Amino acid sequence: MDEGSNDAELVRLALDGQPARFDDLVHRYVRKVFAICLSRVHNPATAEDMVQETFMRGYRSLETLQDTEKFGSWLYGIAVRTCLDWLKSKKRTEVSLDAFENPGLGAPAAPSAAPEESTEQMRAAVAALPDEYREVVVLRYFQKLPYREISAIMGIAPATVNLRLTKARTLLRRSLKETA
Repeated sequence: MDEGSNDAELVRLALDGQPARFDDLVHRYVRKVFAICLSRVHNPATAEDMVQETFMRGYRSLETLQDTEKFGSWLYGIAVRTCLDWLKSKKRTEVSLDAFENPGLGAPAAPSAAPEESTEQMRAAVAALPDEYREVVVLRYFQKLPYREISAIMGIAPATVNLRLTKARTLLRRSLKETA
């Protein structure tokens, strides 16, 4: 993969008959797409299937991408819709978020808890959040995406992202305080 190539250039090359350039985009985005899918379906094997479906949908509809500079946000939106389609068709229920290894969510854990215990408490607290709050937490703190990208992925205004994060942090603090 040519690390110097930007997304727009790789998209143009893929559209011009160089499918290996799309492979470069896959390598660039596979981890983030997996995290988005995992935050939705809560099962690593299913998330892997959703990642494959996301990239297949993206490749098939690449010519519909109007602003090639925004490939990442466009792809994240496809990932979210792919997972939503799967969830609707399977009528899945919420499971846990134990697959996430990164505890850095920006909300304080109980000070007396051991680090492993704090991480587990945080995972449990995040997993217990309603979907609309859990997803913004995962995108912001696990994926470190800016509000504008989260807004584009979720199809909501940046102000709504801010409101949901504020509410999520309040819920996390309350949940962690109760378990302390």
